[in-house]
Amino acid sequence: MIVAEQRIPVAAPSITDREVACVADAARTAWGPGHYAYNAKFERALADYVGVKHAISVPHATAALHLALAALGIGPGDEVIAPDVTWIASVAPIVQLGATPVLVDVDPVTWCIDPGAVETAMGPRTKAVIGVDLYGSTCDWERLEGVAARRGIALVEDAAEALGSERRGRRAGSFGRASAFSFHGSKTVVTGEGGMLATDDDVLFSRAQFLRDHGRAPGDRFFLNSEIAFKYKMSALQAALGAAQMERIDELVGMKRAIFGWYRERLADLDGIVLNAEPPDTFNSYWMTTVVLDPALGLDKFAVMAGLDRRNIDSRPFFSRLSTLPAFADRPESTRFVTPRDKGARAAEYGVNLPSGYDMTEAKADVVCGALREIVFARV
Repeated sequence: MIVAEQRIPVAAPSITDREVACVADAARTAWGPGHYAYNAKFERALADYVGVKHAISVPHATAALHLALAALGIGPGDEVIAPDVTWIASVAPIVQLGATPVLVDVDPVTWCIDPGAVETAMGPRTKAVIGVDLYGSTCDWERLEGVAARRGIALVEDAAEALGSERRGRRAGSFGRASAFSFHGSKTVVTGEGGMLATDDDVLFSRAQFLRDHGRAPGDRFFLNSEIAFKYKMSALQAALGAAQMERIDELVGMKRAIFGWYRERLADLDGIVLNAEPPDTFNSYWMTTVVLDPALGLDKFAVMAGLDRRNIDSRPFFSRLSTLPAFADRPESTRFVTPRDKGARAAEYGVNLPSGYDMTEAKADVVCGALREIVFARV
């Protein structure tokens, strides 16, 4: 049995002396008048890269989604449509604002929200749609934008996992009224924890700026709050790390694509598996390389993970269908449009994220792929 000599982690960042130097400089200088210098630099770099006018640094992508929805006025009595297959953070802010998430099926190729399912689920209370660019794939944003325009509702992009991905020449994060990014330690660009709200909408930007600092205008020094709002700011140390990482964004995305290429080459002849898709007119940043097994192989995602673990290889399960989680067991209003055997959700049962950290090498890819072959063919 193949066993890795040292544990192969599922994710790992790429940190150079440049990032360390910027964080050290922030620790020394990002106080008083210069307290926001690194945040402003990080925000400008992200906005310019994505191709939008504004970006706001926040503690995490969940905060970015919460701010975006709050700035759009989402609240009690409203419904927000979201994909059934995603991390729960994509829909948690909907509930936290008193609105109702309405889950719908996903596309079997991209694993992203199905625009046809969105149209079916729309009703008089629908106020917004959240599309999630899952594992580097991108939604069918043209169709979603058309649906949103016809129905007069807001479109929000959860691009937490898709920094660097593109669709028809537009970068992930440039679609809809606002978008959210994550800089969690597993992501393409890292700040440990951290996120960003990006938007071209001047009104939404101003409202989000106001809401993220306890209901007061940026620069207020008199503490005259006009609303009870939130505290959603990123520290200068995190921003310094993120700004330095953005200087290397093309290199980092290139490394992610190289890692995916190693897997694609080594698994090309293995029947019964599917890897992340890259449809025509798209560019996938391949945040995490994902393998989805044919159900006929008789192995679900947890069996594959157990086999990899026995071989000293870490992995992650593909996100489960939210409608199957205990958290949604008493929310029939959220799951009424989900198809029980949605073909698009096969990955949620049979998908596994393979080691995709920046510490990956071709030699490690050999070990992981050899292990996967043993698991598929020998069931051990």
